[in-house]
Amino acid sequence: MKLIRSRLLLSAACLGALLLTTAPLRAVDDTMSAPTTQALKSTKLHFLKPGQPDAAALLAPPPLIDSVEQAAEMDEVRAVYHAASEVDKQAAYGEKKFSVFNFTVAVGPYFVATNLPKTTAFFEQVQLDAETVTDLGKDYFKRPRPFTTDPSLANGKLEKSFSYPSGHSTESMVLALVLADLIPDQGDAIIAHARTIGWHRVQIARHYPSDIFAGRTLARAITREFKQNDDFQKEFAEVKKEIETARSTAKN
Repeated sequence: MKLIRSRLLLSAACLGALLLTTAPLRAVDDTMSAPTTQALKSTKLHFLKPGQPDAAALLAPPPLIDSVEQAAEMDEVRAVYHAASEVDKQAAYGEKKFSVFNFTVAVGPYFVATNLPKTTAFFEQVQLDAETVTDLGKDYFKRPRPFTTDPSLANGKLEKSFSYPSGHSTESMVLALVLADLIPDQGDAIIAHARTIGWHRVQIARHYPSDIFAGRTLARAITREFKQNDDFQKEFAEVKKEIETARSTAKN
């Protein structure tokens, strides 16, 4: 009986020691775990809720890499790339980084950052939200860019991110849709300029046409979500006043 009791006490002591040694390790592992891409990007959102909209749920998948549809799209990219003028290609390179003030050409010379501090800050947040949603979609679909599949299309400084949906198409159209609501009489010219920014990306073989079309669809969904946000609506009203004042001043 004493032998059994001694063995039970020894087992309990060993178990206790094991728990003491493993518990801290588990706590360290939990602390050191890298946050998910979703968690990291969600912290950057200003006017959107995490996952709203969800590009992975909203968009149909791009063509399969070995499909007839993919081959046809690749042929179209090659044709567009080789037909693009040097002027269009240089414009595309110049738009690698862009902002709402790329639309000054469609709005008017008064539409510059120095005249519009509230507008500048507002659209920076709008564009960052659009970028976050788009990047999550890219990371989900993982479509290689045209120049990755066909290295003969490589030109200029190449991106390392995925292709679908197009960030330029999504972000430029989000900017355009919001800006067109702010300046409706210039809406057609603003939207047309966003379409040009998106198509330039096909002209330098950074994207397939379906990447561009998907970006425009995603942009619509993003702007719908913006309009459900009270902070967005409040800042939108302030920006509208600022733009109207700058426009009025420019006319006088």
